[in-house]
Amino acid sequence: MQSIAQTPSIAEAPSALDKILALVGRYALSALGPVFISGAHFAGAVLVLHTLSPEHFGYFSFVMTIVPFCVGAAAALIGAPTTIGIRKRGHVDDAELATYQKANLVHSVFAFGVVTASLAASGLSLRAALLFGVYGAVMSLRWLARVYAYAVNAPVRAAASDVAYGLLVLAGLGALYFADRMTMSYTAIVMLLAALGSLAAFDREFLIRQFAPSNAGKLSAYGPVWQELTRWSLLGVAASELTVNAHAYFVTFFSGPGAFAPLALGSLLMRPVSLVLSSLPDMERPVMARAIGAGDLGRAFRAVKEFRTAAVAVLTGTTLIAAALLAFYPSLILKQGYNAGSAEIIAAVWVLIMAIRALRTPDAVFLQAAGEFEPLANIAIKASIVSLGATLALLLTVGPIASLFGIVAGDIVMSGAIFARVRAWKRNHGPIEHVAIQHA
Repeated sequence: MQSIAQTPSIAEAPSALDKILALVGRYALSALGPVFISGAHFAGAVLVLHTLSPEHFGYFSFVMTIVPFCVGAAAALIGAPTTIGIRKRGHVDDAELATYQKANLVHSVFAFGVVTASLAASGLSLRAALLFGVYGAVMSLRWLARVYAYAVNAPVRAAASDVAYGLLVLAGLGALYFADRMTMSYTAIVMLLAALGSLAAFDREFLIRQFAPSNAGKLSAYGPVWQELTRWSLLGVAASELTVNAHAYFVTFFSGPGAFAPLALGSLLMRPVSLVLSSLPDMERPVMARAIGAGDLGRAFRAVKEFRTAAVAVLTGTTLIAAALLAFYPSLILKQGYNAGSAEIIAAVWVLIMAIRALRTPDAVFLQAAGEFEPLANIAIKASIVSLGATLALLLTVGPIASLFGIVAGDIVMSGAIFARVRAWKRNHGPIEHVAIQHA
């Protein structure tokens, strides 16, 4: 007869605290980089806000909108096929990597053109627009290195690159501020040098191959990848960009960067959440893809729940900090010409927007890991139509602040469709527990 000491007990199972600590430990390294980047961008925006005109702050905020779009396009064009390769084979071979690196160089040229043309068209000086264009190109190139670091289970390199970028931005913009040399051109130079400096954290051999890709893979080999996969993932990113940032483009081009500046304040306060939601997928997507490939759907959906828990935690902390800043230190983020009451309304709407995205993004990443890029693109297109129409109508009839509710409408449509797609995917692939046991 077994003694009580020998009998397995519930106490041997991980406690709730153990699970929380394990979850925190898992995300701590991945979140470290986005926290540094967020802090650097926040500090930079505050310096620009207090040093330059509202129009210049609007330009800076627009850069912080369009460059992440270019980075998102890089994730779609390069990160998506990397995920599929991991799900199917568990790795990305040298020929694939060489092909993706060549495609990444082509994409960086397009990123340069998009950023430069957008800023020049909105009225920024050509010199500053060109410098920010090069910055956008380097940040796009950097993202493949980040995605690949997670793909080969080297998250420390990705985190080190993020931290290096954040520290260099802080040091450079701080020096400009104290030397009273803050201009848009000098700001662009600092951002560009920080992006270049952050590349040093990645594998030297990878960087050499990025700028001089080997002959193991040919750019022409990307053609089938484009036809089968990445045209849908890129379309999804473009449509999603219109859904979530229609206000940035409409307000900037219809009402000017000065009108966009107050809206950007709310986005600035929520930047830690947006960075986490754009960065954590690089860690979670391979985890989900490997689990799906192995048939362990229980593990895949646990990753979805853990991702959502982390996102909600960051959202809660960011919201509390934003509320404290507006209540007790408004002069830190507001200066003469900005209305405190309007800032509070804008911040509240942004909290709502980021709450919707925090709940939706883990499910969207799961669908990416499952290869559901075409359905995601179709969902994003429908949501973008709602967002574009509602945002423009509200901007023209009510004003810039009201245009944010057009973004809310688009986000709600996208979220509902993504949740429905995940439920359908679960039904089509059988009970989670059954599949996981079969492949244990």
